[in-house]
Amino acid sequence: MAMQINTDVAFKEWAIVVDALGRGEQIFILRKGGIRETRGQFQVDHRQFWLFPTRFHEAEDSVIASKRAALQELAANAPSSEVKIEFLAVADPVLQLTGLEQVQRLQGRHIWSEQILRERFDFGRESGMHALITRVYRLAEPRQFPLVEAYGGCKSWVQLAQTIEADGLEPVLSDTEFERERNEILALL
Repeated sequence: MAMQINTDVAFKEWAIVVDALGRGEQIFILRKGGIRETRGQFQVDHRQFWLFPTRFHEAEDSVIASKRAALQELAANAPSSEVKIEFLAVADPVLQLTGLEQVQRLQGRHIWSEQILRERFDFGRESGMHALITRVYRLAEPRQFPLVEAYGGCKSWVQLAQTIEADGLEPVLSDTEFERERNEILALL
């Protein structure tokens, strides 16, 4: 795969969402922002990033019923002192969703519960959220990183302690599958 990659930047996302992205079950990330974000608002600082699975704020009622068993399994098997980095995401495009009806049109194309999305959409000073349509690639060999204090907290972006070689990446969806899904989502929005 020939692309310039910022190989030491990672994006924190629920482990169950990273799993869904890595399986090709969804191709976008919806994000409002964490309390440690600049002005409490999410900024798309990077368009290429490693997916950093986390269990912070992850709860069964935050995902659709069919993904709750997978969430429990991921939590039960997660090491407490390490994080496994396995996927690279390339975000294109990044959209600002300003109407709740836009979020509702995406139902069935993601694993979040409608209730959690409604709460996040309305959270903060302004309603809305970002949608990052992401092409996801899998590393041939996942990398393990010790969890360090710098990775903690309610923030989206973390700088990894070391870079990850991006050789041998394989897309989780074929070009045809990804383009079809991407075009359908863009048409909905």
